[in-house]
Amino acid sequence: MTVNKDKTLPLILAIVISSTIIWSGINPAFPEVWIAEIVPIILIFLPLLITYKHFRFSNAAYLFMSCWLILHTVGAHYTFANVPFEWFSELIGSERNHFDRFAHFSIGFYAYPIAEYLSRKGHCSPFLAGLFGLCAIMAIAAGYEIIEWWYAVLAGGEAGIEFLGSQGDIWDAQQDMLADTFGAVTSLVFFYLNKPYQTHTNA
Repeated sequence: MTVNKDKTLPLILAIVISSTIIWSGINPAFPEVWIAEIVPIILIFLPLLITYKHFRFSNAAYLFMSCWLILHTVGAHYTFANVPFEWFSELIGSERNHFDRFAHFSIGFYAYPIAEYLSRKGHCSPFLAGLFGLCAIMAIAAGYEIIEWWYAVLAGGEAGIEFLGSQGDIWDAQQDMLADTFGAVTSLVFFYLNKPYQTHTNA
């Protein structure tokens, strides 16, 4: 099997993500919310940088992972309910800011690198790797909604409301988890079409 030697895209994505994080930290709408939102970004981004030389994902996987890193970082700056996204709300005739739905949809994209890692390492078949990726995203989505609830209760006040980002929707948590799941299914369709486990080494 051959290795994808094109390192240009991962480098560009790393620069874009780093720049977005720096921009996001400049006068955020709610500094305490920004800190809470940026922590998961750092917990994902830094390990990807550190492990790059030891295990290189496919460029498609890096592209999928970058979507959430960028969208979530933008949401951290404005808070998700206040990201300038009125054009989309007007387009679909909704008063709600749906930027957070797009961010949740992009979380599902991580099913792709999860499945790629498992299949390339030979831990299981591509089918089981994809199934595990889907279940992992669904579990993470549910866990994150619980964390959001805890933070909102502990922080209280406007900061708690902004972090929760429900915008008055009583089914916000369920719809967020559904968006995560749809994102996972979408990325797995590309996973089975691209077959990264056939075109990359297990290194």
